[in-house]
Amino acid sequence: MANPLDTDAGTELFKHYETEYQLVQADLVQKLDQIAELSGEPRKAALSSAERALEETGELLDQMQMEKQNVPSSQRSAINRRLRDYKTDVDGYRRKLRTLADDRSALFGGRYTDNPGSSAGDAHLEQRQQLLAGTDRLDRSTQRLKASQALAHETEAIGANTLAQLQQQRETIDHTTRVLYESEGYVDRSLKSLKGIARRMATNRVITIAIITILVLLIIAVIVSKFR
Repeated sequence: MANPLDTDAGTELFKHYETEYQLVQADLVQKLDQIAELSGEPRKAALSSAERALEETGELLDQMQMEKQNVPSSQRSAINRRLRDYKTDVDGYRRKLRTLADDRSALFGGRYTDNPGSSAGDAHLEQRQQLLAGTDRLDRSTQRLKASQALAHETEAIGANTLAQLQQQRETIDHTTRVLYESEGYVDRSLKSLKGIARRMATNRVITIAIITILVLLIIAVIVSKFR
């Protein structure tokens, strides 16, 4: 059985990845719309930027897919539907980006291809763009890691606060239990006292009846002796 804290944390972390995915998705759509209006180096830079955004959407989808396991079972059906829709969207963006890249190759020829026969300047530019793309991915991964750590610290703080509240409630219950035990002891002693009083009253009543009986017998004896 999953820990409620784990499921809450899983849900929050999934929402965090989903929100980040939606932001990157909106940025990717905007980039794809702008590429068709560009040419030359700006077009190539926009294509590289769109490729990085597309890679990031794929990474975020993978993160959501893994984090789905920590989400309560009652929510997984809806999440699976959303993930399928996101994957369909990403596949569509990938096809659109490939089409735009092919148009770029047809428009500018071998100058912008990745063939081994490209010029030294193009190879150097390609290496620099790959380095920048790797740096960007590292920065984004670092930011996501920091966000995950912050969420983990927040969840840990909530868990510690919950444990402290449970400990306080346990102490209150223990105190109440002790008070009840003490009250039960008082009641037992009171019952014993009442029983003792009742026994003494019964004894006194028997003694009183015996005294009265003796007095009556004495009176009768005196009266009888006078009439003899």
